[in-house]
Amino acid sequence: MSEENKTQKALDYFNHGYSCAQAVFTAFHEEMGLTETQALKLSCSMGGGISGLREICGAFTGLCMALGALKGYASPDDQQAKERHYAMIQEKAARFHAEYGTLICRDLLAQQGIAATPKPAVRTAEYYRDRPCSKYVETCARMVQEELAK
Repeated sequence: MSEENKTQKALDYFNHGYSCAQAVFTAFHEEMGLTETQALKLSCSMGGGISGLREICGAFTGLCMALGALKGYASPDDQQAKERHYAMIQEKAARFHAEYGTLICRDLLAQQGIAATPKPAVRTAEYYRDRPCSKYVETCARMVQEELAK
C-alpha cells in the first residue's frame, strides 16, 4: 500500500473516533498479522498521552508500537538489535520534536490553546476543527511507512 494510503488510513481511523494511538498503530495491522480488533485493543490505552494522562503523544506511541511490532527485536541478548531499534525510535522522536517542539501531549495541546483534561473529549465537528492531533497522526503514520519502505 502506498504511503499516502497508509497515512490516509490512519487519518480515517482518527476521524472516525479512534484515538491518535489507535489510528497510527491500526493502520498497519495487516502488516503485523493482527486483526483490526486486536490492533485497536492493543493500542487503546495509549491515546491521550497514555489514557488521558497527557504524557507522550499517543500518535508517537502508536508509531513506537508499530515499529516495535514490525521492526523490533525479541532477544534480550541481541544488544546490537536493541541499539539499532532504539536509534531508529530516537531518530523519529528527534524529527517529531524538531517539527512540533515537544513529544508531550499536554504541551502539544497547549500550543493550540487547549487545556488538556484526563477525560476523553467527545468527538464533534469542533473537536476535529480545533485539535491539532490529525497532523500528528499523519506525521507518525508517514514515518512508520517510510521506515518500512527502507
